[in-house]
Amino acid sequence: MEASERTSAPVPAIRLLGLRREFDGCTAVDDLTLDVGPGEIFGFIGPNGAGKTTTIRILATLLDPTAGEAFLHGASIRDQVDQVRRAIGYMPDQFGVYDGITVEEYLDFFGAAFRIPAPQRRRVVADVMELTDLGGLSGRMVSQLSQGMKQRLCLAKTLVHDPKVLILDEPASALDARARIELRELLKELRGMGKTIFISSHILTELSDFCTSVGIIEKGRLIYQGTMDEIRRQRPAGTPMVVGLCREDPRAAVLLQAHPRVGDVEVRGTEVGFIYSGQAGDFHEVLKLLVDQGIPVLTVQEVPRTLEKLFLEVTRGHVQ
Repeated sequence: MEASERTSAPVPAIRLLGLRREFDGCTAVDDLTLDVGPGEIFGFIGPNGAGKTTTIRILATLLDPTAGEAFLHGASIRDQVDQVRRAIGYMPDQFGVYDGITVEEYLDFFGAAFRIPAPQRRRVVADVMELTDLGGLSGRMVSQLSQGMKQRLCLAKTLVHDPKVLILDEPASALDARARIELRELLKELRGMGKTIFISSHILTELSDFCTSVGIIEKGRLIYQGTMDEIRRQRPAGTPMVVGLCREDPRAAVLLQAHPRVGDVEVRGTEVGFIYSGQAGDFHEVLKLLVDQGIPVLTVQEVPRTLEKLFLEVTRGHVQ
């Protein structure tokens, strides 16, 4: 094959190489290496004190690493700081807002800070407000906004300069259920626009709904990285199953517990959950145990492996 015909792998949107950060002898981030591809929504999770926020602040060029390197679309956080800052939109876990101005003035201020020319800035601010559903609040004082709307405003500010990569530290904290759903849908839309999103969150059920891949960190070290599809396919101890019955029947649990390839039986009303460790082709024998005893089976479902399950398996709850 000619060299011109070869296709090279795309440059990662985010690349961490042996990243390390120490504070007064304490190692907050320890030899952290990972890649995040362009257009991914990458969930960065770990116990409290695992080093997530320290890593994010290094990526945002707010902290220098003690050792190692990080790149944003090939630009070094050490040597090309201005280029990195133009490429990222950073939303911290705790942020302040200027209460004495309107929503539009707030966004215009940050547009000016990014040196967007005034005529273009008015259009950019209007577009960002429309994208984040703030258009109807352009004249509202920031002090009058709910917490959810302030969170949305901070995200809008993060988008003003059209960054390639969004770095979001606990963006759903303090949001009610509706606001979290709206944020999730907005992040999906942003991914559809070509943004790469690096998001830290402790709400694992929601991350599993929209992330394409995740990394789990504990005591500053990466202990797992994979796609959501890989997580769902993994079956380290058998296949989780749920059998739905027509009515509650205590015999079902007794019969299942007696089967040599069935374990961890749990009864939840008319549903009986368990782990099946046998061959898929032999699963009918498990159902036959129930049917032969006159226990009517209505549904049989394989339960996909969850992000919460993986998190509990690989972490130990250690902090720095």
